[in-house]
Amino acid sequence: MGYFLQKAGRSYRIVESGAVPGTFFTRFPRHRTLISSNKVHTGWDDPELNLRMDWNSLLSEENEPLFTKVTPRYFPAADDFVGYLADFVDRHGIDIAYHTRITEITRPDHFVARAEDGRTFRARRIVMAAGVTKPYVPDIEGIEDAENYTEVSVDPAEFTGKRVLIVGRGNSAFETADNLVETAAVIHMAGPGSLRLAWQTHFVGHLRAVNNNFLDTYQLKSQNALLDGHVRSIRKQPGGGYRVTVSFDRVDEVLKEIPYDRVIIATGFRFDASVFAEECRPELAIKNRFPAQTDAWESTNVPDLYFAGTITQVRDFKKSTSGFIHGFRYGVKALHRILETRYHERPWPARELPATASAAADAVIERVNRSSALWQQFGFIGDALVLAADGTLRYHEEVPVDHLHTAVGRGVFGDAAGYFTVTLEYGADHDQVNPFEVTLTRNSQQEAGLDGRYLHPVVRHFRAGELIGEHHLTENLENEWDSEEVHREPLRAFLDGELEGAVSPA
Repeated sequence: MGYFLQKAGRSYRIVESGAVPGTFFTRFPRHRTLISSNKVHTGWDDPELNLRMDWNSLLSEENEPLFTKVTPRYFPAADDFVGYLADFVDRHGIDIAYHTRITEITRPDHFVARAEDGRTFRARRIVMAAGVTKPYVPDIEGIEDAENYTEVSVDPAEFTGKRVLIVGRGNSAFETADNLVETAAVIHMAGPGSLRLAWQTHFVGHLRAVNNNFLDTYQLKSQNALLDGHVRSIRKQPGGGYRVTVSFDRVDEVLKEIPYDRVIIATGFRFDASVFAEECRPELAIKNRFPAQTDAWESTNVPDLYFAGTITQVRDFKKSTSGFIHGFRYGVKALHRILETRYHERPWPARELPATASAAADAVIERVNRSSALWQQFGFIGDALVLAADGTLRYHEEVPVDHLHTAVGRGVFGDAAGYFTVTLEYGADHDQVNPFEVTLTRNSQQEAGLDGRYLHPVVRHFRAGELIGEHHLTENLENEWDSEEVHREPLRAFLDGELEGAVSPA
């Protein structure tokens, strides 16, 4: 956000509690390996395409610096990312006040942020990008006596021969378990519901393959286990160790008390709103883990308070990628455009197209085959073709879809007679099918692509917010949607029909 504000010549200041940009990454993840892909060798020369495989680089017009030049490791070290952020700041001269921990934010008229050392910052608007800084601790009797992922030792030798329970079944929990497999006698992981695997759900926050070696040790009977159920109580014993009561989801009314030497809580994090005074404290959502936000990433109850970074995942929770760098970097870019539109009367960038089905189809095909934003923020950020009342057609790139619907209604995108959204999406119920056992008929592939479960382009036509037409381009193994027969011609025919009567057809 600092980069975009600086490019636009706006007055801004970033405050950072630590000594380096991205101080969070000096501590997390605890085991110091990122699970964000760093694919250096793609076979492409196009920097936009390369961003589809580069999950760590920040966006800039200069495409510099890039994280892919820092290390060739596919899952890189967290310390490499800390160094990369410092390089980005130095390269672009981003204005950051280090060693500045904000302890209170009030709003007598403008926002006033007071730092721990007594300094004061005043601003008309705040973009809060502080992440989720407090552990999310579920309501379990005795949980305060357990150890938390944020503080527990990462030295596996300390767990030698121990019986260990890890409460939680996300990547942090599995990362912790994997670290202890060689030393712990027994490792149990507990959590309600079914385990969700990223390769099936396509949500990268679910369990990643790089962290799932523990599943082998469970299913191949190596003294480890997943417990599908709720931890009801954790009782620390006077002589050491714990007695933990678990209720199992798949066994009716069965409670089991299990002894452990160590209990680790790895149930995620939440946003800390305590820094805000009562008059400007944002409402929270999703078990109070994130600030509630509008389609413009603005607080639902505090005007001019915006959010960026991982806390914006409240808008696409467990559906797309706003919780991760490769997702929220596009959200930040879009948020900057929203701020420019709202406060500086700068319209969303656009290019005018001939109002024909052929021109529109060519523009869509070019974008879906190249865009990294649509690829990374699938179903959440899309392109927009806005059909003006005078028959002209404008192409706007990288607009949050929910925001587009409300902004068109307010006239932000001009006098729109109708508009089309262009997104990349997985098929309906894609997370309910085995992706290795999907069968498509040749007929369904050629007709509309509606049976596609894998990522594919979708074009929808809206008028006054109402969906009046929808077209799916057939999925492709190489993600190349440029076949004249399979992709272009069906799309052109769809657009021709939708534009008929509004503009001259191709």
